[in-house]
Amino acid sequence: MPEGIRKVNVIGHLHPDTDSICSAIAYAHLKNAVEHTDIYQPRRAGAINRETAFVLNHFGFAEPELITSVTPQIKDTEIQRQGGIDGEMSLFAAWNLMREAKTDTLCVTDDENNLEGLIAVKDIANANMDVFDMSVIGESRTCYANIVDTLKGEMILGDPTGRVTSGCVRVGTTPEMMEDTVKPGDIVLVTNRYETQQFAVESEASCLVVCCSAHISSKVISSAERHGCAIITTPYDTYAAARIISMSIPVRAKMLSEGILKVSVNTSVDDARKMMAHSRHRYFPVIDENSHYVGLVSSPNLLAAKKKHVILVDHNERSQSVEGLEQAEIMEIIDHHRIGSIETEGPAYFRNMPVGCTCTIVYMMYRENDVEIPRDVAGLMLSAILSDTLAFRSPTCTQIDRDTAAALAKIADVDINVYADEMFEAGADLTGRTAEEVFGADFKIFSRGNVKFGVGQGSYMTEKSRKAAEALVGPYLREAAALEELPLVFYLFTDVKSSSSEVLWYGEGAEDIIARAFDTDPENGMARLPGVVSRKKQVIPALMATLQSIQEDAD
Repeated sequence: MPEGIRKVNVIGHLHPDTDSICSAIAYAHLKNAVEHTDIYQPRRAGAINRETAFVLNHFGFAEPELITSVTPQIKDTEIQRQGGIDGEMSLFAAWNLMREAKTDTLCVTDDENNLEGLIAVKDIANANMDVFDMSVIGESRTCYANIVDTLKGEMILGDPTGRVTSGCVRVGTTPEMMEDTVKPGDIVLVTNRYETQQFAVESEASCLVVCCSAHISSKVISSAERHGCAIITTPYDTYAAARIISMSIPVRAKMLSEGILKVSVNTSVDDARKMMAHSRHRYFPVIDENSHYVGLVSSPNLLAAKKKHVILVDHNERSQSVEGLEQAEIMEIIDHHRIGSIETEGPAYFRNMPVGCTCTIVYMMYRENDVEIPRDVAGLMLSAILSDTLAFRSPTCTQIDRDTAAALAKIADVDINVYADEMFEAGADLTGRTAEEVFGADFKIFSRGNVKFGVGQGSYMTEKSRKAAEALVGPYLREAAALEELPLVFYLFTDVKSSSSEVLWYGEGAEDIIARAFDTDPENGMARLPGVVSRKKQVIPALMATLQSIQEDAD
């Protein structure tokens, strides 16, 4: 197992075909078996087509999870696993916790770990500086237990779970001075003078805070009990008690609860940086896929984000891969196409062979590593070979592909001819499908010089299904070119049994390109290409050479 790697995404190309999906599943299974781990996980880079859906269902596999980008995410950073706090925690307790945890922000959560708000050091400082807000304890419905804890006191009389619901904080000096200041419901801070204590109780104070742990006579306690007045003693003197008692209010009274800037574990690091750049906060709450709070992240954490680790199968061109590939670490590439435009920062295992299917290469690697192929995985790899070679009719098909398919069919206990017909029929079924779905089932983007173009392909067992697909997809090519931002789009409709294709196109000069590339005379916006079934071997090289020639003529 690679040290320090949490997960490796095994990914095929965009607009995945059967080989792209099946090779990802089969190769991830092989890597996990060889390295005795489970970190290799197959992924898909787009919606699967009906052929692939049939294959997965036939052999009992679920669709791989979708992945659209491999840019570093918040989950790839060092999240500070600071637990959430109860909204009833006092400001004083929160401040002490911040000092212990060496953070200036705490998140407030409910019993189910849902984010309710956040409290920062500056919020506590602002509350502490507001010395004239004498009614804040009552207005915040502060629990008596918070007052006892903040004052390091003891509750002599009253219910610690009760709450202050009204009144202000007053300092009791003499009855004469208190006569016009103490009102019913007030909290009164007193010392050891009996007269002052008794006057506060008789003035209907809600709570008597006796400072300096002064003595309280039994008469005062009895009187307080009759009047419903709580009594708390504290070792602090009157000055200190008056300074910090307001810090007993719950954090919910001062927390930020609206417009909280938070990030998901799936938020990209780039997006998080942009958000943080426009905020004065230092720490930001992180939530998981279920919107539950998991911790905090700050700007410095983003600098040390770990790259995602990927293995590419069935492609090696940047335009065919997921977003953010340049920010990921490519560990391996297993492919059977031409060598394309992907670059790696460091050495990577690259296996590219001129065979008809990536799964043919994967089969070889199973044998090389002496790993037994399960029946269901063998079925997937067989399906990929049949799909990519058009049941051995494609010119890309080699004897190695045929021998591999025969071996896999034996393991999977499958009749190749019967199964191939079922698979292609499932893929050609247009029932309920939109033009966009059919078009995107197998579409790839290529480039030659300054020209980018896309080539799609669908394979059909009957002329009826092929013609229906042409009628559906043809009018959509203009829209597809606009959506993909491509000047040229070509689409092959391949007749599997006759080993021929018909091609439609969109784009300025597209018809002339087809005519020159295949030495044919298009008619009514269509060209018939007898013997042409392979996009990789017969179509792309011809289009590349023609575009190169056109550019040279223009120069």
